[in-house]
Amino acid sequence: MTTPQVLGERYEIGGVLGRGGMAEVHRGRDLRLGREVAVKVLRSDLARDPSFQVRFRREAQAAASLNHPAIVAVYDTGEDRTTSGATPYIVMEYVEGDTLRDVLRREGVLPPDRAMSLTADICAALDFSHRNGIVHRDVKPGNVMITPDGSVKVMDFGIARAVSDSAATMTSTAAVIGTAQYLSPEQARGESVDARSDVYSVGCLLFELVTGAPPFTGDSPVSVAYQHVREDPRLPSSINPAVPPDLDAIVLKALSKNPANRYQSAAEMRNDLLRALAGQRVEATPVMGDDEKTTILGATPSGYGSDDAWDDEADRRRKRNRVIAAVVGALVLIGAVVGIALLVGSGDEEPPPETAAQVTVPPGLVGATEAEARTAIEGAGLAVAAEVTQQQVADDAQVGRVLDTDPDSGAQVAEGSEVALTVGVAPDTVTVPQVVDLDEDRARTALENAGFTGSVNTDQVDDLAEEGTVTAVDPEEGTAVAPSTTVTLAVSDGDAPIPGVTGQEQAAAVQALRDAGFTNVTTEEVDSEEPAGTVVASDPAAGQQATADTEITLQVSGGVAEITVPTSIVGQTEAVARQTLAAAGFTGTITVQDLPAEEGETPGTVAGSQPTPGQTVPADGEITLIVLREAPGGGNGNDAGTGGEDEEGEGNGAGGVDDDPDTPQ
Repeated sequence: MTTPQVLGERYEIGGVLGRGGMAEVHRGRDLRLGREVAVKVLRSDLARDPSFQVRFRREAQAAASLNHPAIVAVYDTGEDRTTSGATPYIVMEYVEGDTLRDVLRREGVLPPDRAMSLTADICAALDFSHRNGIVHRDVKPGNVMITPDGSVKVMDFGIARAVSDSAATMTSTAAVIGTAQYLSPEQARGESVDARSDVYSVGCLLFELVTGAPPFTGDSPVSVAYQHVREDPRLPSSINPAVPPDLDAIVLKALSKNPANRYQSAAEMRNDLLRALAGQRVEATPVMGDDEKTTILGATPSGYGSDDAWDDEADRRRKRNRVIAAVVGALVLIGAVVGIALLVGSGDEEPPPETAAQVTVPPGLVGATEAEARTAIEGAGLAVAAEVTQQQVADDAQVGRVLDTDPDSGAQVAEGSEVALTVGVAPDTVTVPQVVDLDEDRARTALENAGFTGSVNTDQVDDLAEEGTVTAVDPEEGTAVAPSTTVTLAVSDGDAPIPGVTGQEQAAAVQALRDAGFTNVTTEEVDSEEPAGTVVASDPAAGQQATADTEITLQVSGGVAEITVPTSIVGQTEAVARQTLAAAGFTGTITVQDLPAEEGETPGTVAGSQPTPGQTVPADGEITLIVLREAPGGGNGNDAGTGGEDEEGEGNGAGGVDDDPDTPQ
């Protein structure tokens, strides 16, 4: 069985969730916290680019700072170092659901209201990232997740920026991004980008949601990029008549060629989408000015927003010369529109100071559970007030449910504002607040603020959480009980007993320790009669208390040491043969078996061994040397010896009949 890859001694890598032009995303598991994660590992050819590594690290760290309910959370970043170099990775929240690309494949065109609602949530995520200095640069349906409850999660912050900043050619960069249908004109030109580039990409995405296709398509990324720079998009309603005029205006404003004529922030676009959803007049109008051609919204399916400033000067002059009458008419129309603009205060006056984005307090909060209300409020870009008012109710069905909010559902408030909740509780009861993961003092304060008047006891428990951290509470969080109820907090002592892993195979033992929360596991090989790879002991020993980062060394059997009996011992003297065996690593017992030497053999030398030369033997085993010895009587094995006259010359060495007539009798 293959041992799972572990990055940073913490993140176990599982199956591939998806592949992109620059990375693979794997399902993973955080061995320290025991939670499912998604791990993005950069392609090996990009990881070898030093400039890419530097930019990727910087952008990944910035992306990790984005904490927003509509953004896939980045938990950690790091580099896994091997002999082949460093491989950067990003650890992200694992999100169940489908991408918008999957939704489009399954459902086709989305209803305008649903498309606007989803896009408004995407804009909320992008506005938050922009205010934190991160431009996404790769907004597309494949980078937006829709969870089973319909929530939006925007993915891949920071990666596109690192790629576009890398010292790569236009071709390789296009291959990495691979999403020419959503590039802004300034991206297609290779110019610097800002938040308004993301607004353009969102316009492309919204266009596709309501029409079923991006605004520009072509046979190659180059042809698509050319259209982004030079061509006007069609009105969405010319493709899908169900698209209302306000949505036409929003899409085409976002798709203006000139960034100055787009929404200047994702928040502006989001607010217009919310106005359209509420049936209010939107701010988007046809762009009128020197930088873009004048178009009456809905007058032609060719759309609006073509920017004369993006045409070369020679083309403009030729057009003017050919259609001077049309230009005069356009000037009259421009004058009329400018006059109207002056009447509504958009002339030379300074623009009003920028105000915080307005959002709507979600509907349906009253009657929802507190948890449901929190999710809805935070998903709208608002915060729940720290203090939740508890009101006694006689109806059990209202216990634990929201009775009132301030401000009310439907109210327009600044993004990030707090919404105060009033939650029903049973008469003379209080609800155990969230205290797990708090330190003991803060947990006691939370209980006191929740109205508890009874004793608060603590049990020290073996746990690898930070010492003093609450790991459990009895009664459980969210339970409604009498104020005088005794509450018991389980508080971590910061360490736990080391599990016993002796007898396990090395990989399984290491994994067992990591699953238990121990992160600093090393191994060393020792001689042992146990099978190779088996853990024979640990230091510290099993059962001893240790913190999460305590170094635990596993002693792993290298198996029984063996040597091969050297063939060179044959012909050596006994003493030299012993030295040869010792040099080969033999430490066991050497015995000697004598063998009478035959003619031509040298007494005192080794004729063989048991086991025979070339065979293996345990290093601490036994080897028998077969040593040649002189035959008794001083002969060397081919004499008849000193027998008497009645003897027939029968040899007593390696013997045979002695036919030599010169043998003395």
